Amino acid sequence: MNKSIFITATFLLLISVSVSRGAQEEEALSWNECVREAKKNNPDLLSSAFQVEQAEANVGKSRSPLLPQIKGSLSTARSKSSGSEAGDTYAYSLSASQLIFDGLKSWYELDQSEQSLVISRLNYDSESADIRLGLRDAFINLLKAQELIGVTEDIAGRRKQQLELVRLRYEAGREHRGSLLTSEANLAQAEFDIAQAVRDVWVARKQLNKEMGRKTFKPIKADGSLDPTGIPESEPDLERLMESNPSVLAQAVEKESARLNVAIARGDFFPTISGSASIGRSDSDWPPKDERWNVGVSLSLPLYEGGSRLDEVTRSKAALREAEENERSERDSVLLSLEEAWVDLENAHERVGVQKKFLEATEERARISEVQYATGLLSFDNWIIIEDDLVRVKKTYLQSRATAQQADARWINARGGTLDFIPGHSDQIHTKSEQSAASGER
Repeated sequence: MNKSIFITATFLLLISVSVSRGAQEEEALSWNECVREAKKNNPDLLSSAFQVEQAEANVGKSRSPLLPQIKGSLSTARSKSSGSEAGDTYAYSLSASQLIFDGLKSWYELDQSEQSLVISRLNYDSESADIRLGLRDAFINLLKAQELIGVTEDIAGRRKQQLELVRLRYEAGREHRGSLLTSEANLAQAEFDIAQAVRDVWVARKQLNKEMGRKTFKPIKADGSLDPTGIPESEPDLERLMESNPSVLAQAVEKESARLNVAIARGDFFPTISGSASIGRSDSDWPPKDERWNVGVSLSLPLYEGGSRLDEVTRSKAALREAEENERSERDSVLLSLEEAWVDLENAHERVGVQKKFLEATEERARISEVQYATGLLSFDNWIIIEDDLVRVKKTYLQSRATAQQADARWINARGGTLDFIPGHSDQIHTKSEQSAASGER
């Protein structure tokens, strides 16, 4: 008996020392600190930001054809023909051209590049929302794993007391060997649960490091609570939340871009008119003295291209109808996701209250049953059922609190909440996308 108790105590001591040592060396991070790191280091978010930069550059590139095109040239040449001496020629010139009219095609292309910029910013918001969800899940998982260590240690302590009580009754001849072996197995399971919880903390740390975008692993501790916060008493305006979702806004911009494609295709039926002017000098001596200049206007119009322009108009119209249906589908999907996320959030928060009542009731039953078993008023079989129920309810209560936090994270994600989202500030769901839409960038 003494040997078994000594081994058990040594195991628990080693686990406690390992956990406390990790706690001394680990870095405590709050949720806001994790968000700040993810915004700076998450590779997926950085990649999306670079896509926005590319789209911004494309806007400038699309604006270029609408501005004057100015070129300068300088040349020198030496030539010789039969029967004459070799001679040099020097020349320099400055030329400019300006697009006057092309059926507004270039203007539509500029508008389309601006729409692409808005889409890239909305995609950035969508990526930020998904990263927030992954980061929040990782943070919650680490909180749960940290708290589970305390729960399993408490359970192991109860199992150890149960084993000592059963062993005393067994040695006194008032309990059979099956009860003793069951108690030993329960303690072994509790010790395994502690070791597993410690390993779960390690994995959860890895996950949180990854979501923050850290290049090297560092021992960290989540500084927060699993206790769920309150939710609105009534269902929010899901239609309004759907309208502000980045994916819905992106589909609306995609539809507008498809409409511009139709206008661009129609622009091919109009003539292209350009103006040009140049001035320069050329001579056989340097500096050249013979001046030359020209000013002109040109007009071009394709007459027949095998029907390709008509086919392009037909294709762009079909693409517009496709974009319209995609927008309708996205709106329906987001609205359904919001409805499901809201229901899951309500269920998860209410479940926490129910599980808390079960925990209070089970703890009271366990306290009474322990006294009854010690005085011989309750059999081992009935007592251990109550104790097993307490173990189960403790773990279930912890899981229900974590589930409520995860449901809250999924509700924010369904709304399109980015890393900049502040709970309780529904008007701050988006930062870039809604400002772009409000300023007319769409």
